[in-house]
Amino acid sequence: MNYSSSPKLSQWVILLMAIAVGIAVASNYYAQPLLHSITNDLHISTENAGSIITVAQFSYALGLLFVAPLGDKIERKTLIILLMLLTTCGLIISALANSSLMLIIGTAIAGIFSAVAQVIIPFAATLALPNRRGKVVGILMSGMLLGILLGRTFAGAISTIVDWRTVYWVAAIIMCLITLMLSLALPRYSHKSDLNYWELIFSIFGLYRRERVLRIRSFIGAISFALFSLLWTPLAFLLTDAPYHYSDFVIGLFGLAGAAGAMCSPIAGRLSDKGKGNLLTTLGLTLLVLCWLPLSLAKMSLIALIIGIIVIDFAAQITHISSMNDIYQGNAAMRTRLNVGYMLSYFTGGMLGSLCSTYLYAHYGWYAIAIVSIGLAIIGIMFWWYYLKTLKNSSKEGA
Repeated sequence: MNYSSSPKLSQWVILLMAIAVGIAVASNYYAQPLLHSITNDLHISTENAGSIITVAQFSYALGLLFVAPLGDKIERKTLIILLMLLTTCGLIISALANSSLMLIIGTAIAGIFSAVAQVIIPFAATLALPNRRGKVVGILMSGMLLGILLGRTFAGAISTIVDWRTVYWVAAIIMCLITLMLSLALPRYSHKSDLNYWELIFSIFGLYRRERVLRIRSFIGAISFALFSLLWTPLAFLLTDAPYHYSDFVIGLFGLAGAAGAMCSPIAGRLSDKGKGNLLTTLGLTLLVLCWLPLSLAKMSLIALIIGIIVIDFAAQITHISSMNDIYQGNAAMRTRLNVGYMLSYFTGGMLGSLCSTYLYAHYGWYAIAIVSIGLAIIGIMFWWYYLKTLKNSSKEGA
């Protein structure tokens, strides 16, 4: 039963939801520009430091699988507020960490419950008018990418002024304030599923089997975010090494370069609404190959690195937006689970990218990351071209 048959989604509420998505997801990325400081303070090796990022993304994937589907079972406003508060608890534990184990526990808790972002996004898609759904999703995805990128800038700045622990304290306070605002602004809305909890979870895997679009888009999303993580996870180590020797603050500023890509999200959403989603995906995957040409020169040229960052973030974002809008065309009653299925693959790709990147950087250096990334990007574009060819052939047969 809906508490409100047609709850209003004002521009203010859309903006607040976008901020909430960004703040929640940022919880998993504060550590990236701080890895050098954290390794020194807690005496962790460079290779093992990557486990902090991997745990954040793995726990987020667990949250996607076991927590986010509750959006199809529990009244959504209540669920969102509860998950925001639990994410805050994880941030507080991280702030208090005096060992790598305690930091990993705090990271895991924040990661699991920050999957609230994937309750908020399909909630907004459900409330939006059909002809504005892509635009609304684009705005929220701008919030998500800005959270991932500017979270680094925020963390680097706070860490340089005070220390890395203060980053988590300030983030926890901001989370509390946003949670309070959500409690006042969000409408109550529920779409009760007849499935019990475990049937709800296992139904996600059934959707993979039944929904071809979900399978295709999930694979593309996994490759896209793996490439994103292959850049951003080891970037702190690259920038603290010769010839740069940058501080946490300067490293965090590189998130501003990437944020330029996030600003295209509403435009990408509007183009998706007009049926240009496949074209956007083709453009995004092509740029994901090309961006690694300047990125491969990152150890020699700061300009090449900045250009590569802007292009990869733009490419990853338009690919992501077009994929999500395609998936959201499905049954509204299953929209949260369709979103979970896609995002589970998406963040699994990111987790594997982070894990591989720190290993590659520790053992073989930056050029190995560039070679692996170019190869992965080529696999992605070839897979997409094959899919488009099958679509074209199916259309001819149907005619």
